Amino acid sequence: MGENLEIAPKGYLSLYGITSTAVLKEAIEMIGGDVNYYIPNRFTDGYGPNTAIFEKLISEGTELILTCDNGVSGHEAISRANELGIDVIVTDHHELQSTLPDAYAIIHPKHPKGHYPFKDLAGVGVAFKLATALLGEIPLEMLDLVAIGTVADLVSLTGENRALVKQGLVILKESQRMGLMALCKVASIKQNEADEETIGFILAPRLNAVGRLGDAAPAVELLTTFDDEEAVKLAEMVNKKNSERQAIVTEITAEALKMIDLEDSNQGIYVLAKKGWHEGVLGIVASKVVAKTGKPAIILTIDQEKGYAKGSGRSIAAYHLYKGLEDTDYLITKFGGHQMAAGLTLPIENITAMRTELNAFLQQKIGTDKLEETFFVDEKLHIEEVTVKAIEELQKMAPFGTDNPKPTFLFEQVQVQEIKRIGSEKTHLKLKLFEGSSALDVIGFHLGELAENIGAQAQVSVIGKLTINEWNGLRKPQLMLDDLIVKGTQLFDLRSTKIATSIWQLPMADYIFFNEKNYKEYQGNVPENACSYLITNLKDSEQLTMRSSKLVLVDCPDQLDLLSELLKNSQPSNIYVSFFNQESVYLEGMPSRTQFSQVFKYIATHKNIDIRHKIKLLSGHLKLKENTVIFIINVFFEADFVTIQDGIMNSVPNVKKIELTETKVYQKRLGKFAAEEALIYSRFAELESWIKSQLNKE
Repeated sequence: MGENLEIAPKGYLSLYGITSTAVLKEAIEMIGGDVNYYIPNRFTDGYGPNTAIFEKLISEGTELILTCDNGVSGHEAISRANELGIDVIVTDHHELQSTLPDAYAIIHPKHPKGHYPFKDLAGVGVAFKLATALLGEIPLEMLDLVAIGTVADLVSLTGENRALVKQGLVILKESQRMGLMALCKVASIKQNEADEETIGFILAPRLNAVGRLGDAAPAVELLTTFDDEEAVKLAEMVNKKNSERQAIVTEITAEALKMIDLEDSNQGIYVLAKKGWHEGVLGIVASKVVAKTGKPAIILTIDQEKGYAKGSGRSIAAYHLYKGLEDTDYLITKFGGHQMAAGLTLPIENITAMRTELNAFLQQKIGTDKLEETFFVDEKLHIEEVTVKAIEELQKMAPFGTDNPKPTFLFEQVQVQEIKRIGSEKTHLKLKLFEGSSALDVIGFHLGELAENIGAQAQVSVIGKLTINEWNGLRKPQLMLDDLIVKGTQLFDLRSTKIATSIWQLPMADYIFFNEKNYKEYQGNVPENACSYLITNLKDSEQLTMRSSKLVLVDCPDQLDLLSELLKNSQPSNIYVSFFNQESVYLEGMPSRTQFSQVFKYIATHKNIDIRHKIKLLSGHLKLKENTVIFIINVFFEADFVTIQDGIMNSVPNVKKIELTETKVYQKRLGKFAAEEALIYSRFAELESWIKSQLNKE
């Protein structure tokens, strides 16, 4: 086709897509073509060929229209171009509909009349093939753009795509494109170390952010400019747009997830719509909802004035989103995409019906019970096997991506320590795994919430991808966390001399008080959607039924039996221990026989002792703590060794011999002593062992 395509030296060519546009713009200029490009504004033009835009471009002198990364569904616009005597060449890779537009040519790896051996080219890959045909040779210098576009398009990284990206990364690391060099600098990355993850997580999001928030043309200018100053200016603008995009995504994602919690938690596929959501980021929001819920999601913004909703969907491997939309096309004005992603427009009044139909399609094809995200583990490892050299060997299988995923490894029942939430908003997770004498650092992006369910020194099983973390010249293995499993009840140690403020930030929890004074003072701090209870006797413990899976033990019981009975009847997933205690019996200790004898002798030799007003003087004289003296007097009173009337104490003559340690007062203090020793002053491992031994105890 390249031999038959005549490029008018003073004509115009209108192109779509960012990296595809950049590739074909450069290729056509290299053969002498006079080329202009037009990137559709998703907010005013939509996602595919637009009749009004075609008419405008043709009226301005365009002699040939070439679409990039779209066009196979542009029947109306292409027909209008034909009426006006202008040919349209379509280059695309999206799913083909049963009827193709009447274009001069359609270049598509899956064209029904074609025999191209590799069917999964990205849009930029198709553009690169056309550029190769036009130039009569392979333009290797364009492979940096091909690598960026292919990785960003999330197409299969196998076969020809793998070769294009692998070679493209070599070019990218040494690329002299001023725009790419400037973008790498503002993004604080080393261009000579760029890989597929650099593209997927840093470069592509920044380039896409421009079009998501407005006109995407500056992104093309950045990739093709020869002006150093303009490159720096454009790179800074692109970086700023990406920051704006991130803030908008965070806000909308939070609203969408809240909507799910309140309304749609039982859906197999989420269809969420709201007025005012920024149309340009809805695909990213859909991806985040899928990541959070494990279910397909379609996120729509509502335009009340025009009467339609517009947005994007993302899916999971088990659900073919495009076929689902195809099944409900009678409700949709326009849609396009593939198995994992799609864009669509539909009347507002059809949203509910489409949600119902898509869920019915899902239920019919695969069933909601098969929607859970499945992680495939390549190998089970021990931490001692993880070395920098081993990870370098794995890197030889790169570039990784769709259909060639980075190997996933399982570490089973290893100890976890140093659990932290990190990042400016504490959204990420950092921890360290231990197995014997070996340790492994772990980072879990956007998994910060998991920290709330991992007890100190818990045994966990984790899966993730291995990377090399380099800092100040030191290279060490690191695991990028995908998921983890924590078995059994998790214990969180919040013991302190004061009640930690974080304890009052646990919604949907059961708060247990053993001290009435504390209950009255702190009950108001308990979250509204949590429950609080006062336990003062065994009957209270026996009758308590937990309403949540979180148990918060605010203060210390006077007797271990109260907590033991409570735990026996509970099945919490998380236990938060505070055991706040204002007066410590354990620190004061149990009085010795000598101390009992000392107090007894004093009472026996003194009459009318005013213990109401002069207990401090008495304690000072005996050189004993005030609380100790009060306790001993209470033991004597129960044993009938003394009488107390109106605060005046006297000894009782001819007392009956009795074992003071058997008195209720003594036994109660002994019980409190044991409770404090076991719950407050024990090592965490000892406390955890005791608590878990009491759970579900027969």
